[in-house]
Amino acid sequence: MIFENAPTVIGHRGYGSGDLTPAGAETPVSENTLPSLLAAVDALRHAPGGPWVEIDVTRTADDHLVLRHDPTTVDGDHLIDLPATASGLPRLAEILDALPADVAVDVDVKTVLEDALDEPSRRTGTLLVPLLRREAKRRRLLVTSFDPSLLVFLKEELPGVPLGLLTWLRFPLWHAVPAAAGLGLDAVAVHTGSCGIDHPDTRLRPLEHCVDVAHKAGLEAIAWCPTAEAAPTYADAGFDAMVVNDVPGVLAAV
Repeated sequence: MIFENAPTVIGHRGYGSGDLTPAGAETPVSENTLPSLLAAVDALRHAPGGPWVEIDVTRTADDHLVLRHDPTTVDGDHLIDLPATASGLPRLAEILDALPADVAVDVDVKTVLEDALDEPSRRTGTLLVPLLRREAKRRRLLVTSFDPSLLVFLKEELPGVPLGLLTWLRFPLWHAVPAAAGLGLDAVAVHTGSCGIDHPDTRLRPLEHCVDVAHKAGLEAIAWCPTAEAAPTYADAGFDAMVVNDVPGVLAAV
């Protein structure tokens, strides 16, 4: 079991996607940074399931893993073409060292096109393994990705670390559940735009039915980016966790 209390609330990229100002703070905190992560931890410290945060990880030209959702910097440079120091982004190892051990982390891995060409020792998954092997001994982890090949690789390299398939609009929950089950994964994480109340798949089968099938297939179901207003719908449908941009709003709603 990944999530002991359902629905567990996970801070998306820390306190939320974008530059947000935590309650009581005077300045915004940027996503995928230590201040944003620590703000989420403070907000979720007493939440059911304890503090969970989600971070986005990609690799740079010199084979460092840094926190960034997009494949490019704010200036438009591709991270895979830049050394980590030039990117100005925090490194995964430093962030994990700075987070308290009781903070659970959902590592969203953004593989790069060059993973299809580079030597295995340089690929994103290979670089990730020693870090997560260490972290698995001291904190709860979940690794999610849109890349099934990465998840299959990590399943062999990191036995015991939960893995989840991420889905997006053109690969909705309807298809993701059997795909994740067929890969032998532990969870399926679907954007709310892929499974909302008005989505065609949901009209074919109610959202509750899709989640029930996921559970019967041995998968935990994660919704990402529900609003505070919509969060109770996903909680009532039986989702095990929600990755959210409005941490305090969702906590109050559910």
